[in-house]
Amino acid sequence: MPTTVIVGSQWGDEGKGKLVDVLTEDADIVARFQGGHNAGHTVVIGKEKFILHLIPSGILHKGKLCLIGNGTVVDPLCLIKEIDGLKEKGIVVSEKNLLLSKNAHLIMPYHMVIEAASENNKGSKKIGTTGRGIGPAYVDKMSRSGIRVSDLLYPEIFREKLEKNLRYYSHIEGISALSANEIYDNYMKYRERLGSLIADTDIVINDAIEKGRNVLFEGAQGTLLDIDHGSYPYVTSSSASAGGACIGLGVGPTKIDRVIGVAKAYTTRVGSGPFPTEIKDALGERLRERGGEYGATTGRPRRCGWLDMVSLRHSVRINGLTGLAITKLDILDGLDEIQICTAYKCNGKRIVDFPKELPLLESAEPIYESLSGWKVSTHGITEFSALPKEAQSYIRKIEEILRVPVDIISTGQERESLILLRRQF
Repeated sequence: MPTTVIVGSQWGDEGKGKLVDVLTEDADIVARFQGGHNAGHTVVIGKEKFILHLIPSGILHKGKLCLIGNGTVVDPLCLIKEIDGLKEKGIVVSEKNLLLSKNAHLIMPYHMVIEAASENNKGSKKIGTTGRGIGPAYVDKMSRSGIRVSDLLYPEIFREKLEKNLRYYSHIEGISALSANEIYDNYMKYRERLGSLIADTDIVINDAIEKGRNVLFEGAQGTLLDIDHGSYPYVTSSSASAGGACIGLGVGPTKIDRVIGVAKAYTTRVGSGPFPTEIKDALGERLRERGGEYGATTGRPRRCGWLDMVSLRHSVRINGLTGLAITKLDILDGLDEIQICTAYKCNGKRIVDFPKELPLLESAEPIYESLSGWKVSTHGITEFSALPKEAQSYIRKIEEILRVPVDIISTGQERESLILLRRQF
């Protein structure tokens, strides 16, 4: 029985939450492998909207086990708030449906102070982070000074690490205002709430795979924000591509069967950084308003642009995609013409591969191919044959250029607005 990785193929916000929610129907376990509560996965069930930040969207299904893996960084207070928010909507979270890795790193109050100071020092070169301490938590992890979830189980060790880190960062403005006693007391309270969820998630997930259970790996952000393979330095601080699933959950690469990349029918980006196909006129604003392109976590408006096949070709290669899910096709309804970027012009040369150097990417001019738009609504369509022929041609063009099949098409925010060309389980 297969294991499937779901990853973002663009700059995040592609609609992974809905896809994971739909595919969870056939899964036994849904596991999140990287990022923190800077992610925002939106799922609409009936008239109810759920916005999840840390907990996999599989939590919305009864009888499924969700895991938060070691590759994540966790703000325990935010996790508790998310659990309480689900309870208010009738979804009870316990160790029966959610487990938290002992090896996941904790976001501490000083991480947010450090991030704010770091962004301020960048001036006009700000990354555009969410300000939630994600990056500094990963810095501590890599410098081997991080505090892990398992440290909550050993109060003396937790206290020692906390005080050591506060001393180390004492030169940063704002750190001296933090109280070690207050932080310690708060995190011990968080331990009381979360203690029953803490587990060896790597053992749990490997046992499940060996027993032939269906496992879904859920990523956050997107490949173009990957710390190694994205538009560095305008990236997130973790491995948001498919390889991160192995590291972030403790699963060997030979146990991954499928990798599904999620991409919008156009492109969006939040925050700073190069965006070759960005549309800066009224059409870009139209896409933003029709698509509800505002960050689920921060509410920031997303920059909108045409579909970029250069960056998607990069995502196909980096992730080893076996299939694609195209979301928000209905947002393109009513356009006379649709542009699709097939190459860049950089320093007078035509290139088809995503440039690694930031100066090249910043100067890249998109080379477009024009396709006919469609005037009829595609919203809510559930059969490929029912799509207007121009929309069908658009999907086939994506497959032709990327040489990867489109398995799923989303035609609306609702759970039912989906065309399944090939089931994953």
